[in-house]
Amino acid sequence: MSFVHLPFISPPEVCHHSRCKLAVTAMTITYIAILAIVLYLSAGIKLGLRLAKGAQAIRYKGVFLGLGFAAIALHAWVLYQNLFVVNGLNMGIFNALSLLSWIIASLILVSSFTQPVENLSIAALPLAALALILELAFPSSPEAHLVSRDVPDGLKIHILISILSYSLFTIAACQAVLLAVQNKHLHSKRPGGFVRTLPPLETMETLLFRMISVAFVLQSISVVSGIMYLRDMFAQHLVHKTVLSIAAWLVFGILLIGRWRFGWRGRTAIRWTMSGFVTLLLAYLGSKWVLEVLLGR
Repeated sequence: MSFVHLPFISPPEVCHHSRCKLAVTAMTITYIAILAIVLYLSAGIKLGLRLAKGAQAIRYKGVFLGLGFAAIALHAWVLYQNLFVVNGLNMGIFNALSLLSWIIASLILVSSFTQPVENLSIAALPLAALALILELAFPSSPEAHLVSRDVPDGLKIHILISILSYSLFTIAACQAVLLAVQNKHLHSKRPGGFVRTLPPLETMETLLFRMISVAFVLQSISVVSGIMYLRDMFAQHLVHKTVLSIAAWLVFGILLIGRWRFGWRGRTAIRWTMSGFVTLLLAYLGSKWVLEVLLGR
C-alpha cells in the first residue's frame, strides 16, 4: 500500500485574543469618534448658517438638538473607553480637554431647553470636535497620567468639582464674547445678522452672572478642598496651578462684589470675566500643558 505524502500546511496564524480585542476596540473607538466629530460639526454649521442669515434659531432647534445630543452620546462612549483604565482614570491633557469640552457641550444643550443659550453652541460644538481630534491624534499614556483608584474619595470629588466649575466659567466666557458683540452692534445702531437672534441685552447679562455665581461657588469649594490635600506645592508641581487658581478666584469674587455693590455691567463685566477666564485657563490647561508636553512629566 502506498501513501501519498501531502506537503505540510501550517495553520493560519491565530491572533492572540487580548491583542485582537484591543485592536478591534481601538478601531471601534476611532470610528465612533469620527462619527461624533461629523455630528458636532454638522450641528455647529447648521446653527451657524441660520444665524448668519438672521433666522430665529428656535425654528430649527429640533434638528440642531438632535444632532448635538447624538454627538455628545457618542463622545461619552469614547470618553468612557479612554478615561477608565484598569487602575483608575487616564487624565492626560487631551483626555482632560476632551472631557471638559464634553461637559461644556452637554451643559449648553441641556440648558437650552429652559434658557436661551443655544447660540453658545456655535463655539462649543466645534471645540468639542477639535478636542476629540486631539484625543485621537495624541493618545495619553495611562501610566504617566493615572488618577489611581486608591486616591481618597474627597480628592475625587475635588477633581469633579474643579472640572465642573471650569466648564461653567468657560461657558460664561463664551457668553461674555457674545455679549461684547451684541453690545458693540447695539451701540453702533447696526444690530444685523445673528445679533438679532440673541435675547435682550439685560437677559444676556443676567445669564452671564448666573453662570459666574454658580461657577464661583463651585470654585470656592474646589480651592478649599484642594488646599486640604496639598502637601508640598513644589514637590507636587502645583505652584503655578495653585497661585493662578486663587488669582482667578479673586478676580471673579471682585467681579461679583462689583456687580452687587456698584452694578457693574457691559464692558466692565466683560473685561473682568475674560481676565478671570484667561487666568483660570493658564492655571488648569496651561500648567498641565507645560508639565506634560513641554517638560514631559
